[in-house]
Amino acid sequence: MVDLHVHSNCSDGTLSPKELVDYAIQKNLSAFALTDHDCVDGLDEAIDYAKNTPGAPIVVPGVELSSEYFGKDVHIVGLFMDYKNKAFKAHLDNFLASREARNHKMCRLLREGAGIDITYEALLQEFPNAVITRAHYAKYMLEHGYIKSMKEAFERYVGDHCPYFVPREKLTPAEAVKVILDAGGVPVLAHPILYHLSDANLDTLVSTLKEAGLIGIEAIYSTYSPSEERDIRRLASKYNLLISGGSDFHGDNKPGLDLGVGYGKLYVDDEIYENLRAIGDK
Repeated sequence: MVDLHVHSNCSDGTLSPKELVDYAIQKNLSAFALTDHDCVDGLDEAIDYAKNTPGAPIVVPGVELSSEYFGKDVHIVGLFMDYKNKAFKAHLDNFLASREARNHKMCRLLREGAGIDITYEALLQEFPNAVITRAHYAKYMLEHGYIKSMKEAFERYVGDHCPYFVPREKLTPAEAVKVILDAGGVPVLAHPILYHLSDANLDTLVSTLKEAGLIGIEAIYSTYSPSEERDIRRLASKYNLLISGGSDFHGDNKPGLDLGVGYGKLYVDDEIYENLRAIGDK
């Protein structure tokens, strides 16, 4: 069993890369992909630790790139990339600079408009070595008594349509596919059901990305119903895409969603990993 969509505390998960490896051993995974958001900071730690830990799974170098498609947040997972590729690292560095500017602006809006005493420096101090996301804002506000639940943060303060939300600078999905391909990776359209596109619009997106070089699609995912999985498998077959799958594990930030098994029924076979790896090895 494998899990090809996993997050550490280098983005918005709660386990460190080493802790993920240890937990993957407990879950009897043969491989997992560390796919932090727009960040590869945890890969060296996870890969090196796994290599020196008996019984550890293979750690697949991965990333989850943010992109935008007609106003919707669309994610492209990259697997088996050369994450030390200079052009790839330059892209992530540029994106990080843009993200930092956005975070400073969001903090200012929350201070001036909502009376919340929050700064980007305080977020970094509270969540060291993490790529700050809206989940960190929510956790900060919860721990400092401004809200009563993580959900409240997204409903009142940092959700897409809230007055204190500042959109991130994003690539198009096709550009994200190219970034991954240029780093020798395998681009995969992450959790397409979550975008709530019509069948026609999702078909158009997949067709466009296939032309851009898309190789895989996440047909196995923690929240899919059996019929949704069948729909994505049919789409994969139509466009000759490989199947990928993963839990989207975030540790305590997604309660009840476990590594490898999602909400209990997820299963990603080793053959799926082998098929994707064969492309990555070319």
